Amino acid sequence: MGFSLLLKKASLAGAFFVSAIWLSSAQAFCPVPSGLASVAVQRVVDGDTVRLSDGRSVRMIGLNTPELGKQGRSDEPFAVAARKRLQALVDASGGRVGLRLGKQAKDHYGRTLAHIYSAGGANLEAQMLADGLGFQVAVAPNVDLVKCQQAAESSARQAGLGLWRQSPVLKAEQIQRSGFAVVQGRVSKVQRNRGGIWIELQGSLVLRVAPNLVGQFDHVRLQALKGRQIEARGWIVDRSRRGGLKSDESRWLLPLTDPSMLQSAR
Repeated sequence: MGFSLLLKKASLAGAFFVSAIWLSSAQAFCPVPSGLASVAVQRVVDGDTVRLSDGRSVRMIGLNTPELGKQGRSDEPFAVAARKRLQALVDASGGRVGLRLGKQAKDHYGRTLAHIYSAGGANLEAQMLADGLGFQVAVAPNVDLVKCQQAAESSARQAGLGLWRQSPVLKAEQIQRSGFAVVQGRVSKVQRNRGGIWIELQGSLVLRVAPNLVGQFDHVRLQALKGRQIEARGWIVDRSRRGGLKSDESRWLLPLTDPSMLQSAR
């Protein structure tokens, strides 16, 4: 059955819209595009990854949910809730979803990168963000839905849902390990060299715009951040593990993958 026909059946039945499973706002945030291919989901791996019946593993674009425990680590807060929520959304879509592949169609793990839509027309990343069960992320060049996904997250943040019930935002000096984080801090220095643009925060964190992404950022705006409180998000790297960390270098590095990952502090 084609995805457009599934969409029509869902609209006629109306079941998806009367169920508490769905938020009508999810469609408003990121409307469904035309011409999506319908695919069957074999299983939900976690809150932002599904495995399809054809064997592909799909990482949802624009969404990062808390990590399930691996190798002796415990589950991060809301990790299990995120997986259960995504499973419920997939089940309510009849086990089939529509895929919109990213401009970059694979990640470095070989997973397919795509936006996922329900048979009822809801973008599932926006749905998860609106529920407060994940963070909006943007990694160029897959940034087409940044604005609507930011709006979905903002609605959850304002309502104090899920992850936002108790603020997950760390101060720069509170960073203790690698991994995804949303951080706040005051900019003490901004400089540009052959390694890109470096934004130092008071404490032990530096943000970096890689040379190949410099053109995506407003350099004048970045320079104007000196002395201001900012909020940044991304995957933090512990540079001390690489060895050779100089005494004047920050231990923690956060690569900025898109301008939307850096905002003025709330």
